[in-house]
Amino acid sequence: MGKAKPQLPGRPGVTALYVRVSTDFQFEEGYSLEAQQQKLEQWCALKDISNHRLYRDGGWSGSNLDRPAMQELIAHIRAGQVIRVVVYKLDRLSRSQKDTLYLLEELFIPNGVEFISINENFDTGSPYGKAMIGILSVFAQLERENIRERTRMGMYERVKSGLWRGGSGTPFGYDYDPARNTLVPNEHADEVRQIYQLYLAGYSTTQLAQMFPVCNDRHVSAILGRETYLGKMRYNGELFDGQHEAIIDPDTWERVQRERRRRSSGASTGAAYLLTGLLVCGKCGAKMRYQKWGKTGLKIYCYSQQRSKQNLVKDPNCDNRRYDAAEVEALVVEDVLRLTDRLDAGQLPPGQKLQQDALAAARSRCESLTAKIKRLYNLYAETEDVVLLETIRENQAELQSAERLLENEQAARAAAAEAREKFGAVKNLRGRWDSLSMGEKRRILRLCIRRIVLTGEAVDIEYLLE
Repeated sequence: MGKAKPQLPGRPGVTALYVRVSTDFQFEEGYSLEAQQQKLEQWCALKDISNHRLYRDGGWSGSNLDRPAMQELIAHIRAGQVIRVVVYKLDRLSRSQKDTLYLLEELFIPNGVEFISINENFDTGSPYGKAMIGILSVFAQLERENIRERTRMGMYERVKSGLWRGGSGTPFGYDYDPARNTLVPNEHADEVRQIYQLYLAGYSTTQLAQMFPVCNDRHVSAILGRETYLGKMRYNGELFDGQHEAIIDPDTWERVQRERRRRSSGASTGAAYLLTGLLVCGKCGAKMRYQKWGKTGLKIYCYSQQRSKQNLVKDPNCDNRRYDAAEVEALVVEDVLRLTDRLDAGQLPPGQKLQQDALAAARSRCESLTAKIKRLYNLYAETEDVVLLETIRENQAELQSAERLLENEQAARAAAAEAREKFGAVKNLRGRWDSLSMGEKRRILRLCIRRIVLTGEAVDIEYLLE
């Protein structure tokens, strides 16, 4: 005899009343949690059902099933504690076609759970109800996608015409004028100009964050990089002329961007040595550091041999030798130049070539499968042929595989773009090396090299480009 499934204490065979609102619909008449709950309880009274339990998700989107009360309901269904699920409207359960069919086909029906939507007057106890629930879930998701697409198109046209996109996120130094649908400089506009000028004068973002009423240094970085202050607006990668007044002139903007790139490349840290951060001891695995030796010399030695920094010690008995820094640097630079000579003779490094058509093919496959699934649902709506459901599920599985392939191709394209950046930085490096600043040299070495392992007389360079 099989083991009986656990029951909710004192409440066997519960009718689950599920209510949900997203943030956008929280206060809409007829969609509030209280309004849904009242309608469901009235339905239970008419059906003489007293054994019911409320599952309540407030402020949760219906685009997926990752909701607290929904997860609790799923657990109770799997435990055999629920005989019926009742919602006020189908989209309260889910706005996703995939999730609705999953709940219906994989959860409710296998566990003998009836599903009832009061507004649509459907009951999965009847074949007609089962068919229509699947059809309605398609249209619920289609409407959601249409709303999203209309919103995106409306936002694009708004920004394209030079108007502010609205909503939150008004830039520091501006106010939003709803009458004109544009930005207007406020009392902080002069502070934005001062931030730009002081940054050019050498102040760090941390120092500037302490001087002005901003959130933190990241906020300062955002201000320094925001094209809105030029009188422009960026949306989905495109840059448009705005109707608002610029706070920063183009010359100041360009000088600040050059300074940001210079600082991020490490060119401002003149005290740093050429191979700092790349050196590893081959005997104990600890990092290695530069140390002044005599009046003008420099040595490289293992951090395990420096007792003052115990957190960096790997082996207190490490006996790796100390290296002449100039000799190691000369050897590394020459090896890097030989590597880049080989790269110049060919194209991108092996394994880094981008297959230009792969991304387009993967995207086309996803679009084709999506269109096919919609046609199958339309046919199912006309014929109510249950055999089509299996075909739909097969195509959905294929679509998921195609979407994973598309994600992989997008990741591969990003990796290839990074490879092109590295290749551009090291191309014709031998002819440019002596004219580069220390910061530029350090940046290029970090684009090429993962680490440099020193062991006795051996210098092992592990490259990122190979």
